[in-house]
Amino acid sequence: MAIKIRTFPITNYMTAYPISAEPHIPVKRAIEFMVERDFGHLVVSDGEIPKGILTEREVLKAISESRNLNELTIGDVGWQPFTKLDLGDTVLDAAHLMTQNKSRLLVFDDDKLVGIVTVSDLLRAFRKISTDVSLDRVISTNVEKCSRTDSVFDAAKIMHEKRIGSVIVHDVREYGIFSERDLLKCLYSNGFKTDYEIGKYSSSPLIVSDKAIKIHQAASIMAANHIKRLGITQDGYLMGVVTARDLLDAYHDVVQATDPAE
Repeated sequence: MAIKIRTFPITNYMTAYPISAEPHIPVKRAIEFMVERDFGHLVVSDGEIPKGILTEREVLKAISESRNLNELTIGDVGWQPFTKLDLGDTVLDAAHLMTQNKSRLLVFDDDKLVGIVTVSDLLRAFRKISTDVSLDRVISTNVEKCSRTDSVFDAAKIMHEKRIGSVIVHDVREYGIFSERDLLKCLYSNGFKTDYEIGKYSSSPLIVSDKAIKIHQAASIMAANHIKRLGITQDGYLMGVVTARDLLDAYHDVVQATDPAE
């Protein structure tokens, strides 16, 4: 299994030729572009070599600090650093870097940017390995919850302070989830105002699975539903959430345990 995954070239799984934006572009325009194309990031560059990657997290931070998005450029809100991959690197190389450095990955042909590697890209590859394991180690049971009547600003502040990408939205009948992607969609739809109730923009109902689920099934559910967070239940109650990055960590552990030399 480890030998097989070690032969997977990253070029077969990366997202080729990612779109770039210059630092002087208004952040509103960047958000509009990301929502319209369902992107979670934009490469930031004003020349040959990228500066970094604008993600939903930078927008979240700006809102939580009560900054006026109408007055900000991409350069004002900043970007995430990246780690460089070469064309000859493998999926396993990428997984090592992403799990250890917690950074975004860009693929270069010499100095030319040719691709970006996301968690979803890596999960597509790791779903092909044969070993299946429990998710017990990576389930997060410390889940932040909001009422559906809480404001977008309230939710953004919690996510920023707790360094999380979503909050569970509690309703009388069911749970929903409000994520960084939902935040961008809400801003796009409402003239970049943050006083709207999150219940209207949360994804509901929250897609869940029982705690007995294993890694392959969890990855398949996420892929089929185009989601990055899966609620985990035990005895009919929501007890935690597992994210796409959690799944990558679990897959990486599988490879490490199978071949400690890696």
